[in-house]
Amino acid sequence: MAAPPFIAARVTPEMKSLLRALAEREQKTESALVRALLEVVLRTSTVGEIAQLDQKPRPNRDIRLYVRLDPNDRLLLKERAAARCVPPATYVAALLRSHLRGIAPLLNEERHALDRVVAELTAVGRNLNQTARALNRGQTVTPRRDDVQAMLRVCGALRDHVKALLAANYKSWDQGYAETAH
Repeated sequence: MAAPPFIAARVTPEMKSLLRALAEREQKTESALVRALLEVVLRTSTVGEIAQLDQKPRPNRDIRLYVRLDPNDRLLLKERAAARCVPPATYVAALLRSHLRGIAPLLNEERHALDRVVAELTAVGRNLNQTARALNRGQTVTPRRDDVQAMLRVCGALRDHVKALLAANYKSWDQGYAETAH
């Protein structure tokens, strides 16, 4: 997608200061304010009466949302997003989706990593169970029965720990970070 055309203009420092103050009052960027002012002027001038040729439909701007954050909140957002190894915008989108839809999200990267861990633990447990069955049947197997049972307990504990981690993650999205942080 090509970037929209760009208009630049030089203004006096006083005009720039007034524009900045007005933009802050309207809670817009300076560019957004200039664009809105140009639209008003063009709509009210004779140029607005000229038939618009080859006008492409405007893209849906509701797809993107801009939010102003306090610098300290921005820093916290960056830290929390970094802790989950995702960009801040992805983290905010997941939080917002969780709140609006009432779901407890697990970011794709986290979900895939934990799915792999659970799958590996399941495979190890399955292999250890086969070894344990062979031992129970009296077949000759290199590891001792106590070793195999200890490994089964370790795998079970790891599996339960990962499941608890997933449950805590879902709960943290549901109740907010502050209640689950230690």
